[in-house]
Amino acid sequence: MNILIFGPNGSGKGTQGSLVKKKYNVAHIESGAIFREHIGGGTELGKKAKAFIDKGQLVPDDITIPMILATLKDKGKGGWLLDGFPRNIVQAQKLWEALSADNIKVDYVIEILLPRETAKNRIVGRRLCANDANHPNNIFIDAIKPNGDKCRVCGGDLKSRADDQDEAAIGVRHDIYYDTKEGTLAAAYFYKDLAAKGKTKYIELNGEGSIDSIKDTLLKQLA
Repeated sequence: MNILIFGPNGSGKGTQGSLVKKKYNVAHIESGAIFREHIGGGTELGKKAKAFIDKGQLVPDDITIPMILATLKDKGKGGWLLDGFPRNIVQAQKLWEALSADNIKVDYVIEILLPRETAKNRIVGRRLCANDANHPNNIFIDAIKPNGDKCRVCGGDLKSRADDQDEAAIGVRHDIYYDTKEGTLAAAYFYKDLAAKGKTKYIELNGEGSIDSIKDTLLKQLA
């Protein structure tokens, strides 16, 4: 089973991805980790990407997409869930073309829907567990409030990301995500159109529900 997942920062995308990984034994592949592994491993693609990153430039799609494909083939032989890519409509189109050329099917596309203001508030209240960043802890959500400064799941130490407390930075990230013409939602809608043509399956989830309710709805729709 191969899955693409979309959701704004603060939607619980990482948590749901982790649950899908455990349920179906697929590789949860995050785009940021792909860059770190290729650059840290000194691959040819990693070296090319690093040259752009060191200059403060965006890595071109003709490097990023082959890097992602290589990781999907290597780590996702038993199925994968790709999180954090594509981020815009052009990347969505190019990724689909590349996957199709390699006869790699996208079985499902998941979109977690969440109002922008709700997403922002969730980010500000988010706390990360030192043992597992996908353990849900948020000081503003009663159902997942941490135990003081300790993780509600495992008791590990908690911390907040500096950029999670920067509302201007959150706004920049959400500007990209909620852009329905060229941004990440435009990418999601590209796959939604393909689903309407029977080329993949598209699942929409209400991100304002509880973690368990979202999980139950999602698992019922996955084969």
